[in-house]
Amino acid sequence: MNTQDAKRVLETALICASQPLTLRELRSLFADELGADTVRSLLDELSRDWEGKGVELVALASGWRFQSRPELREYLDRLHPEKPPRYSRAVLETLAIIAYRQPVTRGDIEDIRGVVVASQIVKQLEDRGWIEAIGHRETPGRPALYATTKSFLDDLGLASLEQLPALDIGGEAPPAFEALQGQLLDNSEDAELPAEASAETPAEPPAEPPAEAPAEVHQVPPAEEIVPSLSLFGDDGTPALPNPDPNDPPPQPQPESA
Repeated sequence: MNTQDAKRVLETALICASQPLTLRELRSLFADELGADTVRSLLDELSRDWEGKGVELVALASGWRFQSRPELREYLDRLHPEKPPRYSRAVLETLAIIAYRQPVTRGDIEDIRGVVVASQIVKQLEDRGWIEAIGHRETPGRPALYATTKSFLDDLGLASLEQLPALDIGGEAPPAFEALQGQLLDNSEDAELPAEASAETPAEPPAEPPAEAPAEVHQVPPAEEIVPSLSLFGDDGTPALPNPDPNDPPPQPQPESA
């Protein structure tokens, strides 16, 4: 098969796919007769072929897909004028903390936000496929450690955590998080948290760990050293997460499928 025919096969498969396709899936189109480097090269050529058009080929955390360009979103939104309800500030703050400080426990999130994290908030994000428990911290009670998923990156149009937008206190809301807000809900039934979940109460001061307790996997600085207020978002909805502690390790990208 020549290069042009191979690109047509890839293009057709990607356009018809309902979700991103991994490199392994794309290689299976050719019965694995084409190597991974060859398929990547063809994908790069295909991406250049679509430059200047309203649709682009992008590499995401879980594979490759065609999607509309961001600058055309305002026109496409006119096909669906009814905007989905927005997630509550509590949900977005929890998601933002997990995204930028992962892996974290519910206790870490409560230390940063200064209020108790309702179980329904965590469950809502897990059901949406945006976060998952990846392990447990070796401290009394072995609390679950939460991190974001590949679906989180896919819905933001990102390939890795390193591409998350930088957050500046007092700056404008990053475009990626504006897009995230509109993509969080698939229908209005998920829009509102139950009353008991949305009503937040101040978090109890964390108990002092026993002297013999093992060292924590990931130490989160005290809340007063992280944020100047209880909220990570201003009155205008602007994210106000602090710059990460220079001593903290940077977030690691999600492993890509072969």
